[in-house]
Amino acid sequence: MTEKLPLYHKLSIITIGLFIFFYILFISKEILVPLAFAWLLAILLNPIVNYLQQKKINKILAIVLAILLMMLVSVAILFFIGSQVAKFTEMIPELKQKINELGQDVLSWFSNTFNIATPKLTSMIEEQKDKGLQGAGGIVGTALGSISGLFVGLFLLPVYIFLFLFYKPLLLEFIEKLFSKDKHKVVSEVLNETKGLIQNYLIGLMIEMCIVATMNSVALMLIGIKYAILLGVIGAILNLIPYIGGMVAIALPMLMGLMTDSPISALYVFLAYALIQFIDNNFLVPKIVASKVKVNALVSIIVVLIGGALWGVAGMFLSIPLIAILKVIFDRIETLEPFGYLIGDDMPEDGSIKKHSKKE
Repeated sequence: MTEKLPLYHKLSIITIGLFIFFYILFISKEILVPLAFAWLLAILLNPIVNYLQQKKINKILAIVLAILLMMLVSVAILFFIGSQVAKFTEMIPELKQKINELGQDVLSWFSNTFNIATPKLTSMIEEQKDKGLQGAGGIVGTALGSISGLFVGLFLLPVYIFLFLFYKPLLLEFIEKLFSKDKHKVVSEVLNETKGLIQNYLIGLMIEMCIVATMNSVALMLIGIKYAILLGVIGAILNLIPYIGGMVAIALPMLMGLMTDSPISALYVFLAYALIQFIDNNFLVPKIVASKVKVNALVSIIVVLIGGALWGVAGMFLSIPLIAILKVIFDRIETLEPFGYLIGDDMPEDGSIKKHSKKE
């Protein structure tokens, strides 16, 4: 008879296992992040490849055409954003002047409010500035390393996508061989549900991003904020990061309104973006995005923060589809079904713990 492990022993093993798992994810992010994005994009492009193959186009050529289509769309978006950024750079000298004036106003207000001499405040600021400059070399080195890593990832991404699509039958057969024959039906259902979930989720995100970018840009143009289209598009892209991205998206145009116009413009921006966020969270997301991914808000925020700590901004974006895939798997495994229920957004009618009375 096998001896049953005590609870504290099980918890210790689970804790150590989770620590090792997340540590491996952290140190392997340079490899895993491009692979994760490539996997998601390969699932998204798979219907296009299947359609081209149905038209009697060679498999390799079909995959190449699908990847080229994706790259053309990406280049068009980047070209549009780049043209807007080029116009924005013309305003940098004016922005610097506005920032200096705003800084002087804040310095004067702080000095008058807290009765601290302005020269003393200035010396404190200069001291912090000098400390910041001392670490500038390290920051620049880190930034260059990140940029080089980004270019390597972008170069490898099409290669990874091609290989995922080309070896799809091999990978599916491998997954099937991992399980006994009586489990093949469940495995097939999980794979099909995962594929549909990812495709619908990514398409839903694109539709939501276009709608939010349009609303942002129109609102900023009506308020009179400069570079409304650029800020509107950036806000829509940031909005792809659940919960956290929306807050940053509001801050950027508010700052632009404060520096280039007046405080009332910043207030108008806040009110406009608050309305857009309300429409997005209560109408667009439930109908377009959340209907595909059944993950509750509490779990979403936690996994977004964990994803950000492990893989940065990329981890924040990847966290929601990955946790949704885990939910699909948990729902199909009896022992893990409670965790799938915890991740989901199906609220019970009564939140209290049910009490069962014993019959005497």
